[in-house]
Amino acid sequence: MTDSPRVALVIGAGDGNGAAIARRFAREGYVACVVRRSADKLQPLVAQIVASGGRAQAFGTDARKEEEVTALFEQIERDIGPVEVLVFNVGANVPSSILDETARKYFKIWEMACFAGFLNGREAAQRMVRRGRGTILFTGATASMRGAAGFAAFSGAKHALRALAQSMARELGPKGVHVGHVVIDGMVDTDFIRDNFPKAYAERMPKQGILKPEHIAESYWQLHAQPRDAWTFELDLRPYMETW
Repeated sequence: MTDSPRVALVIGAGDGNGAAIARRFAREGYVACVVRRSADKLQPLVAQIVASGGRAQAFGTDARKEEEVTALFEQIERDIGPVEVLVFNVGANVPSSILDETARKYFKIWEMACFAGFLNGREAAQRMVRRGRGTILFTGATASMRGAAGFAAFSGAKHALRALAQSMARELGPKGVHVGHVVIDGMVDTDFIRDNFPKAYAERMPKQGILKPEHIAESYWQLHAQPRDAWTFELDLRPYMETW
């Protein structure tokens, strides 16, 4: 196994941050194992990484299903190599008034943003602790720090994910596993922002007021590359002009 390729596993490799993170680790020689519920949606990303000289494989996995997550880790570690880096990047930002929120939607958002983080974090931790090394990075949001009106479900899930990350960091750090939490506080340059907030995009983009996925990905790489004597648990990323 020592001669096996190093794997960076990105759960929630969407077209923005997740894809950029996968590309960044692939540049360093890692096999980018990228995951969404539909593997077909990942083929353009895999092709892009391969065309740039990197290695990538796509997996269709529901990050909320324990049996699927366990099978994913077993397959990757058996057929490709050890998971050296896990990035949990599943998004579930669905606004709703607490007056209209349904139990079904609230539970689904918690499953996606928190429970899935537990499942994937646990599977990674079990393997990394045995090896005495590894990095687990959770993507947070503004909602990780404060609960805005209309975001009760998302804020509750993101608060819980942050607490999970804190607990894991305190337990696993002494065992050689670096756990970090990255708060993304601001608009990210994605199709969703361009299509749904065109005025804000037009005003902010020329002023570098919108987060670029490539710059976010660079911070993830830097966290992984940190020496053990200077590990960061939490990093918050926001444009200079963001109100906080």
